[in-house]
Amino acid sequence: MNKYLDIAPEVQEALASGRPVVALESTIISHGMPYPQNVETALRVEQTIRDGGAVPATVAIVGGRLKAGLSRAEIEHLGRSGRAVAKASRRDLPVLVARGADGATTVTTTMIIAAMAGIKVFATGGIGGVHRGAETTMDISADLEELARTPVMVICAGAKSILDLGLTLEYLETKGVPVIGYGTEELPAFYTRRSGFKVDYRIDTPEELAAAFKAKLEMGLGGGMLVTNPIPEEYSMDPGRINAAIDEAVAEAEQKGIRGKETTPFLLARIKDITGGDSLASNIQLVLNNARLAAATAKCLCL
Repeated sequence: MNKYLDIAPEVQEALASGRPVVALESTIISHGMPYPQNVETALRVEQTIRDGGAVPATVAIVGGRLKAGLSRAEIEHLGRSGRAVAKASRRDLPVLVARGADGATTVTTTMIIAAMAGIKVFATGGIGGVHRGAETTMDISADLEELARTPVMVICAGAKSILDLGLTLEYLETKGVPVIGYGTEELPAFYTRRSGFKVDYRIDTPEELAAAFKAKLEMGLGGGMLVTNPIPEEYSMDPGRINAAIDEAVAEAEQKGIRGKETTPFLLARIKDITGGDSLASNIQLVLNNARLAAATAKCLCL
């Protein structure tokens, strides 16, 4: 085992006995939602995984240790600390570990630590991708590169609709990452069920998801698989309303010169304010929906 990695006893026991485990990220706790909704949501997502017959493993860096599985006290610490905790991507891990610092894991670093621990399924809200205007800024999320290199299935509600979804799909195609629509042929756009862009394949059952990922692993193809799971219909936001909010938030970010890793947290916070909190409610529901599918798929992988 990696000497920098701590696996929680519950998670270690499940992995050793061949029981299903689902990884969860921690940036959603520190940077994705305000306190106390962030802690409440994190604990609720963990319970949803347990209710689905799997073991949750929330991932973070705490005191310079890579953690696969957090205690309630550690989740509370991340939630209260908020953006004072470093948002940790692949490039940040060496310095955070060497300094004994805390870090909240993105999709990228959750995949890395999950793979170190032997966890194959990861549930999140939405992945990063190619940002609008990337043809001049080159602002492309490290999530896409990690999907191309790390063998973890990522279950999400699509790419965040603050991104250029068409270019994000093109990038993933170039990197050989399968983009699966769960029960849909169209890429979901985080807050809404439809984007106008096609996924590579539609799959309708957790059993088939598990079979496809198992085949990928056994062929030694490398890299992960992206499963896009639409937000439940009753929580889906009106596309016109959410797109108008996104456009307003993006314009504000450009005006204020916000760039890099601060972009997504700023945009999500502004969209929440512009929509009167409705986007936050949708965000919570889509994460729970992804957790349910992840638990079911992880169980099938263990059969």
